[in-house]
Amino acid sequence: MSLKVIAGTARGRTLKTLPQDDLSIRPMLGRMKKSVFDILQPRLEGAYFLDLFAGTGSAGIEALSRGAARVVFAELNIVPLKLIRRNLEILGFLDRARIIKCDVIKNFSFLQDKYDIVFAAPPYKDGDKRPLSLSHPILLNIVRFDILKEDSILVLQRHIKEILPEILDLDLIREEQYGD
Repeated sequence: MSLKVIAGTARGRTLKTLPQDDLSIRPMLGRMKKSVFDILQPRLEGAYFLDLFAGTGSAGIEALSRGAARVVFAELNIVPLKLIRRNLEILGFLDRARIIKCDVIKNFSFLQDKYDIVFAAPPYKDGDKRPLSLSHPILLNIVRFDILKEDSILVLQRHIKEILPEILDLDLIREEQYGD
């Protein structure tokens, strides 16, 4: 699978990805990434961006390419973390990035800052293809650890079948559907 940076200073550059038969990471669909980042574009310049469940780092790298001042990549698995580092080195973005190995469901204490934009794309299924429901716990952690500024934007990618309860202190502004 080929992942490209859509816009900004690294526009058209291809990102290194996992082998196609490795299904441990579900990259964001190109049309979805374009739509989401076109919506975020006015807020990206100089933004402090958090990429939770970073996977290949595609979302955070797109943010850097489009002008984010700094991106924190949070991912649990070491193979994608190495891939993120390699892509950042190739694109010359390493100096504006922080890469953290962590389980963002169990431990959010590594996050000491407030972010302008938080992007969370938790996995839909586990290694045995059983459905996961990680959106609710991640939203609770985001509120509990108070990582959003007053005017922050939180983007949450979830499976359409995952029920999302209302969370105090968060307002749903917009909802888009791309596939499942």
